Amino acid sequence: MKKVTLLSSLVIAICCSCGTSKTENKETTATIKDSVYGKIEIYDKAAAALIDSDATIEVVGKGYTWSEGPVWVADKQMLLFSDVIENKIYQWKQGDTAKLFLTPSGYTDTAKRGGENGSNGLALDKQGRLLLCQSGNRHVARLNASFDAPKPDFTVLAANYNGKKFNSPNDIVADSKNNIYFTDPIYGLPNKEKDSTRELNFEGVYKISADGKTTLLIDSIPNPNGIALSLDEKILYVASSNGEHPGWFAYTLDEKGNIKSGGMLLSAAAMNEKATVKQGADGFKIDRYGNIFSSGPDGVNIISPEGKLLGLIKVYNRRTSNCAFNETKDILFITADDVVLKVVLHK
Repeated sequence: MKKVTLLSSLVIAICCSCGTSKTENKETTATIKDSVYGKIEIYDKAAAALIDSDATIEVVGKGYTWSEGPVWVADKQMLLFSDVIENKIYQWKQGDTAKLFLTPSGYTDTAKRGGENGSNGLALDKQGRLLLCQSGNRHVARLNASFDAPKPDFTVLAANYNGKKFNSPNDIVADSKNNIYFTDPIYGLPNKEKDSTRELNFEGVYKISADGKTTLLIDSIPNPNGIALSLDEKILYVASSNGEHPGWFAYTLDEKGNIKSGGMLLSAAAMNEKATVKQGADGFKIDRYGNIFSSGPDGVNIISPEGKLLGLIKVYNRRTSNCAFNETKDILFITADDVVLKVVLHK
C-alpha cells in the first residue's frame, strides 16, 4: 500500500441549495433541499485545483433501490443511470425531473429470477451508442433503439467466455478503437459465488475487440468492479470491491489494447478501516487531468495517476456505487444507494 501523507485537512461542509417538492414514481425536481448530503475533504494541495472549496451537492433523483452506472450523453445533454434491482434505466436533464428511460434494461426473460437483474454499468461507444452490462441476462449488449425513442431492443456483444456464461457483467468502458473493456464479478448472481447457475470459477476482466472477439485479460483480481482508461488509453484501471483486499489496479496496455504489465495502484484497506461508510473500491471515472474519481470508502475518492489519495467527496450515510462527468468534466454525477447527486466542481 502506498503511504498517504495528509498535507492539509481542509474540510468544507456542502449541502443542497434548492427547494423541495413532492415526487411520484421515483421522479424528483431538478434539485431538492431536504438534508446535508456530504462534505469535501482535501488532503493534498493538488486537490484544490480539481474541486472548488465551496462546491455544493444537489440531488437530481431519489427513491431508487440501487442507483448505478451513470453515463452522460452530451448530444442530448442527458444523464442516464441504472436502477439495478428494478431492471430500469432513468434519464435526467437540467431543469427537468428524473424520468424512466428504459425497462427492462438488463433482464429480458419472463422467468422469475433472484439476484441483480437490471443493467449495471453504462457507457457510450465510439459511435455514441449505448453499451450496457446486463446483470440479469449475463450479457454485454448494445442498445439498438435511439435515445429519443428507447425500447428494449439489444444486440448482444458478448454472452460467454469459451462457451461458459459470464457471472454478471458489472462495469464497462470503450476506447477510440472500438475496443470494449468490462468486469465480471459474481455480485449479480442470486447466491453469489455459491450460485448453482455459475459456470466460470473465476471473476474476470475482459476485452471485446473491434472484430467482436472476447479475450480474458485478468482473472486474478478478487471482485473486479469499476473500470476506466487513462486519457491516452495506455493504462487500464480496475477497482476491486473485495472485503479483504480492496483497491485500485493499473495496467499498461500495448497497441492492441492487451495488458503488458501492472498491479495494485492503491490499496483501500486502511481507508476502509477508518471509514464511517465502509465499502471497497467501486465505479469510477477519469477527470480532465488524468485523476481517478472513484466510489469507495466514505464516498468519491480523488486519486492521482501515481496512486496518491488527494481528497474525498464524502457522502453521508450512503454507499456510493459510481460516478460520471459531463462533457467538459466540470460537473460530477454520483450514484449513491437511493439517490443520484450532482456536484459542480468548478464555477
